Amino acid sequence: MHRCMENKTVLITGATGLIGQALIRKLLSDKDRPAKILALTRNRDRAEDIFSDFEKTDRIEWIEGDVRSLPAIPGRVDFMIHGAAETGSRFFVETPVEVIDTAFSGTRNLLELARKKKPEAFVFLSTMEVYGAPATDEKILETHGTDLDTMKPRSSYPEGKRLCEALCASYAAEYAVPAMVLRLTQTFGPGVLYHDGRVFAEFARCVIEKRDIVLKTKGETKRSYLYTEDAASAILTVLREGRFGEAYNAANEKTYCSIREMAELVAAECAGGEIGVRIEEQDTAAFGYAPVLHMNLDTGKLAALGWKAETGLKDMFINMIEDMRPGLLNNDNQVK
Repeated sequence: MHRCMENKTVLITGATGLIGQALIRKLLSDKDRPAKILALTRNRDRAEDIFSDFEKTDRIEWIEGDVRSLPAIPGRVDFMIHGAAETGSRFFVETPVEVIDTAFSGTRNLLELARKKKPEAFVFLSTMEVYGAPATDEKILETHGTDLDTMKPRSSYPEGKRLCEALCASYAAEYAVPAMVLRLTQTFGPGVLYHDGRVFAEFARCVIEKRDIVLKTKGETKRSYLYTEDAASAILTVLREGRFGEAYNAANEKTYCSIREMAELVAAECAGGEIGVRIEEQDTAAFGYAPVLHMNLDTGKLAALGWKAETGLKDMFINMIEDMRPGLLNNDNQVK
């Protein structure tokens, strides 16, 4: 069943995050566009600065607050997208209690709000990390199990997401909340801050600063990637077409490669061969890196709803690099 968003109200948490930004921009230009976007952010000034390139519009209503102590949300809410979460790997090992608390309490607050507002659909943004560390290149379906070690503090992030997924399924079953889960692979594109700590941002900085890419591991981890605009379209596809109480994988399957292979692609095709790739192995546990894994997500279930990824890995990097270049000279280390 298709759920139309035209003239409806959409609530988005994590509105100034990388995916939240892409989602709002897509909603503002979409044909089937909502009449109102309620955008929850912890910093309204930053939010307005991020979207300063858009003409002033009364279609966005910024709500300043935190999902852990959700502010009042007056009026009707037709659709809900919950994307607020801690995403920095260092937080996972340095403040694991807070990571779990933000995930659980924030998601419960949003689900309770959904229980009261009775929206047409609710999407929770989860992660590929719920599958743990698969050891082979087998395709990972939504029914795949996990080998996560609950006794490792870094598991605070994926286990927190798993708990929230179970909470979504529970609210769907017990209270008829129309909740669905989207498990995103690593996603990037324009909007990444210049000093973002993730590997794709480091590769982009190396191109901009014309220095070699130095890997702190052998780069054996393999995964698929996803462009921010493709992630936004995946979210909206599930919101409009998904089945309640179900989970969906989201990735561009054609981007599946090792970190070493990705580094070599960036050096050769985005830097024109002007930089190289070196390996200088370190003990990376303190950085919160995930263990070596082969995360080959199968996206057939999402594709069956009519979705497909459009942007390949090379273009993902080219677009992100061009967007990040101003950050080299920007005192705030912000993009644009």
